Amino acid sequence: MEPLHRCRWVGSDPLMIAYHDFEWGVPVHDDHTLFEFLVLEGAQAGLSWTTILRKRDSYREAFAGFYPATVALFDERKRNELLMNPGIVRNRLKVESTIENARAFLDLQERHGSFDAYVWQFVGGGPIQNQWEELSAIPAETAESKKLSRELKKHGFRFVGPTICYAFMQAVGLVNDHTVDCFRHAELAGAL
Repeated sequence: MEPLHRCRWVGSDPLMIAYHDFEWGVPVHDDHTLFEFLVLEGAQAGLSWTTILRKRDSYREAFAGFYPATVALFDERKRNELLMNPGIVRNRLKVESTIENARAFLDLQERHGSFDAYVWQFVGGGPIQNQWEELSAIPAETAESKKLSRELKKHGFRFVGPTICYAFMQAVGLVNDHTVDCFRHAELAGAL
């Protein structure tokens, strides 16, 4: 049996392989999961994704299972508690932004019926199907991620620059950025 071809960024870490094979690039329409990825992508800024994946369970525990309605209520005592938690990235700005982003997330849900409805409008309602042959061809940001970043910032979000937004878009399947030689590219392109 011939081995599966994966995107070259995956490497040999079993955690990264599982993430690539079962999550990355799969279209997400669940607000709870969208909030989780928005938080994790912001936390990843300046760090490796492997670091964040290893801390993911701790993040789930620390941030109330990523329920934005609960996170939005976190007070100063809870913030200080989070800054002492070795299971997450203990960066004050990132912790505070997660709480503020939860509030902004709830506001967008109320305005648009769901965060899902809001965020998918930036790609016309369906995943952008890219055809990258080389990892080096994949951009760090796009016109769509720049627009999403601008709009999220207008609504009070932080840690949502164009590069973070593009990583979020890739993770939740707003774009299919698996390289064409990767077995997931065709699977996700056909899942429409």
